[in-house]
Amino acid sequence: MTDLANLHGARERWVRTGGIELCVVELGDPDRPTVVLVHGYPDSKEVWSQVATRLADRFHVVLYDVRGHGRSTAPAPLRGGFTLEKLTDDFVAVIDAVSPDKPVHLVGHDWGSVQSWEFVTVERTEGRIASFTSMSGPSLDHFGHWIKQRMKRPTPRKVGQLLGQGAKSWYVYMLHTPVLPELAWRGPLGKRWPKILERVERVPAGDYPTPSLPSDAAHGAWLYRDNVRARLRRPREDAYAHAPVQLITPLGDAFLSPRLYDQLEQWAPQLTRRTLPAKHWVPRTRPDQLTAWIGEFVAAQEEVEAGVPAQRKKADGKYADRFGGQLVLVTGAGSGIGRATAFAFAEAGARVVAVDRDADSAARTAEMAQLIGAPQAWAETVDVTDEQAMEKLAEKVAADYGVLDVLVNNAGIGLSGSFFDTTPEDWKKVLDVNLWGVIHGCRLFGKQMAARGQGGHIVNTASAAAYQPSKALPAYSTSKAAVLMLSECLRAELARQGIGVSAICPGLVNTNITATARFAGVDAEEEKRRQKKSSRLYGLRNYPPEKVADAILGAVAHNKAVVPVTPEARGAHLMSRFTPRALRAIARLEPPL
Repeated sequence: MTDLANLHGARERWVRTGGIELCVVELGDPDRPTVVLVHGYPDSKEVWSQVATRLADRFHVVLYDVRGHGRSTAPAPLRGGFTLEKLTDDFVAVIDAVSPDKPVHLVGHDWGSVQSWEFVTVERTEGRIASFTSMSGPSLDHFGHWIKQRMKRPTPRKVGQLLGQGAKSWYVYMLHTPVLPELAWRGPLGKRWPKILERVERVPAGDYPTPSLPSDAAHGAWLYRDNVRARLRRPREDAYAHAPVQLITPLGDAFLSPRLYDQLEQWAPQLTRRTLPAKHWVPRTRPDQLTAWIGEFVAAQEEVEAGVPAQRKKADGKYADRFGGQLVLVTGAGSGIGRATAFAFAEAGARVVAVDRDADSAARTAEMAQLIGAPQAWAETVDVTDEQAMEKLAEKVAADYGVLDVLVNNAGIGLSGSFFDTTPEDWKKVLDVNLWGVIHGCRLFGKQMAARGQGGHIVNTASAAAYQPSKALPAYSTSKAAVLMLSECLRAELARQGIGVSAICPGLVNTNITATARFAGVDAEEEKRRQKKSSRLYGLRNYPPEKVADAILGAVAHNKAVVPVTPEARGAHLMSRFTPRALRAIARLEPPL
């Protein structure tokens, strides 16, 4: 196991409090804002190692082993030695030692978050905490009130929430049984725990957890025994946060329901919400995203404290809690659906890379994205059909901006005409852009996501033409059907790596694709006439690209596989599944051009 104290520049100290010695490690410049990371159960401070080393570039990072864990000593006797009051004593002793003159930014995971809610709501720490980031650990007082509110006026929905969380809390009942948890952790469970985390939680194999796990878990059982029943029966009435709070909720948490935080604003008036498509152990599975959110939140609070006015529009879009700070790349971002999608992610607070073969259009999209709400936005010029250019783009994006959280392969062209009028050159062009552009993006950026091992999402813009045959669109429909099947195959392959894949099938959307679409087998004058007529028809339909963009964000947020967008796209999708013969009959009709 890599000891944090052995990292370059790390400083170790021991803090004594109430007969306990706490092992404390500091990273980064002590003159910078102090961020204190508090670990959960059954972890030690090393659960934060990947987040801590990333944060240390910008902040003074402090980690400590909670009493009875890691290298810190355990109370004697254990019973009564882990109360929230004593854990608060420990926290105060640590911050007195590492940051006596300035308030600290507090971050807690699991039981580190549970006890940190105590720290940020008791009177004696007021003015000592500048901000609090909570993940996977509610306040026991808030939890107690949550239970009482649902039992006082039970409805089917409230009873369902109680039963759902009760089922998720099975381990709490087990930890209250005498002796058995200690025997299990010091025996077979302690030996198998790393493999369980790797298989169930997708925690990468490596130097975590520490060899002290069996004793840490045995001692930590008293965190539950000393606090849970007492606080749930008699929750504090004054448990109001006296510092800004950032709540990060992993949507796949096996132990906590997101419904626990429904009324959290009444206890934390200065609340920022974030959601993450991940399981419980996010400090190990999503360190990059946590680092970005923690860093952004801490920096924002420091600016407020310094009286610095806001320099940009705060992200307040529909999905701001989901995409804030994430890195999103959109191809074909110079106009239409691509531009609308870049703007939608920007409004949700994502960092945006706008890619288009038209440099000026990409630049305008990036400029507007920053005005709308993106913390950062960049323009990149590339032809998605050029394999070498795409390889260089992928290398540049990874080096300059980071590994993508979301990739939107949107660039595409239209081509209409009968099969025999469509030349090999026509086929090559439409397949190069519509299919190979998607393949290049998925292969290059998807590979980076997989190598990072922290999940992600790929969106491929297909079309209703992918499942709706047409005598006028053989090449275009073929390219989009291939994109749809590619997306389905990738979704199956990448699922175990936490990478979602969605195919978006817009339908008739009012964009400039009709004005630039090719019509095979006709002269230039006739092609121009058909372009104008198709543009007019799409304009009369007047379905805006912004609605497609919203569907794209929803597909990523809810990890949807195939998303038909317009009513006609949804109708054709249903027909392709239940009445395919009728759809084939419609395909024989002459298009209105």
